Amino acid sequence: MSSKAYSDTPNAPQPTPRAIAEQCLRDEAQALLNLIPQLDDAFDRAVDLLYTCKGKAIVVGVGKSGNVGAKIAGTLSSTGTPAFFANPLDVFHGDLGVMTPHDVVLALSNSGQTDELLRFIPFIRHMHIPIIAITGNADSLLAKYSDVHILARVEREACPLNLAPTSSTTAAMAMGDALAIALMQRRGFQPRDFAQFHPGGELGKRLLTTATDIMHTDNMPTLHADMHLGDAIIRVSKGKLGMGVAIGNDGRIAGLITDGDIRRAMEKWQADFFNKQVADIMTTTPKCVAQDTKVTDIQRIMNTYKIHSVLVTDDDRHLLGIVDHYSCML
Repeated sequence: MSSKAYSDTPNAPQPTPRAIAEQCLRDEAQALLNLIPQLDDAFDRAVDLLYTCKGKAIVVGVGKSGNVGAKIAGTLSSTGTPAFFANPLDVFHGDLGVMTPHDVVLALSNSGQTDELLRFIPFIRHMHIPIIAITGNADSLLAKYSDVHILARVEREACPLNLAPTSSTTAAMAMGDALAIALMQRRGFQPRDFAQFHPGGELGKRLLTTATDIMHTDNMPTLHADMHLGDAIIRVSKGKLGMGVAIGNDGRIAGLITDGDIRRAMEKWQADFFNKQVADIMTTTPKCVAQDTKVTDIQRIMNTYKIHSVLVTDDDRHLLGIVDHYSCML
């Protein structure tokens, strides 16, 4: 944190916690902006190396850099680049066996002089595994022994003592995110791909769930075009979906009526309403989808046409199920 936020004068008024927080955020935000001029060809080479990697991206770091490395490994893995985090201390006790010459090591150290990490590097070099280093020191040993060095230098930490890793860890994490995003772009990574790596998340559910998984199939409110509206009301009410589907003599969908259609018809015809038939008010071109239509596509249809239900049909327009707005709320 900038020294301006503090005073060493005894009994001098100290800034409020909110003011301290604001200064911290400003310092870290500025540290990130200062990374932009540091980007050079090394970043492009790192992306190329990770993109062409036939094995895994193995992220390593010690202490706070290790915490950041674990997050970067998770981000890479979830965006199409197989990766995992390894603690260099564990490597000396058997974890080296998971590494192959097809892998790439991404090493994190702000100083670039972390002893536990440097002792690990000769083994990696001996196995001919490429090393990408992210450090804040271009003259460090880690930078020297890496195949590609990405500089992520910060002028000072957000810590008022300039000691606690704050701006530096934020910078390293942001640079890792930048690598992941650049790789996503290179791979043409799409939301559907993201869902495959996050099947338990909300996005994954929406992108992988289909109409078959959520459609209503029991006690569907089916009608006939020549059914009187009085009888249709009872059928629609029992269906509890706010609509009814008219089925033709050939078994195919002939049309659809909604609660709104019924209310408007009652207002229009009043006493004569019960003499009218379903065919008099039904929509003959209801929105239909196939069984394998994704929930995201169904929601897009509903939003576009401002409707609350779609019909699920086979290729011959036979009714298989009904998906309503609430079905899509995964």
